[in-house]
Amino acid sequence: MRKRVYHRFPHREVQFEQKHRYYSDLPFFVKVMAGMDGKFGMFVTESTTKKGHRIQAKREIGVEVAMNSMDFAPLNYETVDSVIDTIEPEGIIDFRMTLAYSYLDGKYNRVPIRGDVYLVRAILESEVLTLRVNHIDGQERTECGRVADTIIDELRRGA
Repeated sequence: MRKRVYHRFPHREVQFEQKHRYYSDLPFFVKVMAGMDGKFGMFVTESTTKKGHRIQAKREIGVEVAMNSMDFAPLNYETVDSVIDTIEPEGIIDFRMTLAYSYLDGKYNRVPIRGDVYLVRAILESEVLTLRVNHIDGQERTECGRVADTIIDELRRGA
């Protein structure tokens, strides 16, 4: 079994932590995470050009899983089966989630906005799932708690 823990995950400064009752195993959790890759939704955020102006923007999720404690590999429908074979029912797995943002300008052209990057640690021990989320890059247009809520919503939908 290969370790799926990222060696540079912040230990002292966890920005967000949440515990949940969880009656499944880590392989199922990884399948749900893989299913989130490529999903998107709309939200309202601050304009990049006009101060105090709010815009409707698109948020698209990218998911990667820790590999060899040093790096991350894409996690999606194509790669999930090879990853699941390396996972114990309980333990710790780290993910890197990227949120790509864009909006439509006045001429309906899609304009990208600088995205956000998060490290997510999932710890499963005796039916308690702990999610730790740290924002590591970007302007944090999405709060760490919202990232965790999105994961929990997807778990409930997949159960």
